[in-house]
Amino acid sequence: MQEEIQKEKQVPSCVGIIMDGNRRWAKEKGLSSIDGHTRGYEKLKEVVEWMREIKIPNLIVYAFSTENWGRPKEEVSFLMKLLRKILSEQIEDFNKKGVRLIFAGDIKRFPEDIQKLASDAEEKTKNNKEHTLVLCISYGGRTEILHVVNNLLKERTKGKIKEKEEFGDNLISEEEFSQALWTKDVPDPDIIIRTSGEKRLSGFLTWQSVYSELFFPKTHWPAFSKEEFLDILKEFSSRERRHGK
Repeated sequence: MQEEIQKEKQVPSCVGIIMDGNRRWAKEKGLSSIDGHTRGYEKLKEVVEWMREIKIPNLIVYAFSTENWGRPKEEVSFLMKLLRKILSEQIEDFNKKGVRLIFAGDIKRFPEDIQKLASDAEEKTKNNKEHTLVLCISYGGRTEILHVVNNLLKERTKGKIKEKEEFGDNLISEEEFSQALWTKDVPDPDIIIRTSGEKRLSGFLTWQSVYSELFFPKTHWPAFSKEEFLDILKEFSSRERRHGK
């Protein structure tokens, strides 16, 4: 099926994934939440490989939401440890495989060492051209939109946004808004997948998802298979995408 998808040029330019179900998977296995997150991290590494094999240029994953800060301290502490592990151990591998890493979210909420690791990771991978992986951490769609609005207001106050005579006032265009998003360097997702069966986006890419094709497999994230992923890509190719036209 993978060869068929590639041959017929049915590969999306960008896929978004809400990696849901780590804790539920762990509970069903009689394991701890930490075990679930560890397995979820391993699954993400697998999916990055699928992305490379299928030649999907861009992948955006929801790794840690603004609401996740309210989880038990032990769990949040482990997630910070896991993030440090990714930023310390995966960058060399990303460079070998041509994967650029971008972070989307309120990074300033993280400890200073993680902020520094994230900044260094973006810098070290910025010249990789084959694939882009966007990690949404401390991310929320409304938070992102407020971030954009506040930044554009600051730019306007400084006189950097000129009056648009065709509108008669200082309206902001969709293009300008999109270029101020945390995800400005990647296209809007053609597909958004949320594992574990919940049928909502929970603030994931609120602006960018308006024309995304949505898929809600019931499989928990750690158990999500390549076969399921290819089935989603196959169904995506059969959908007529009119973008409101």
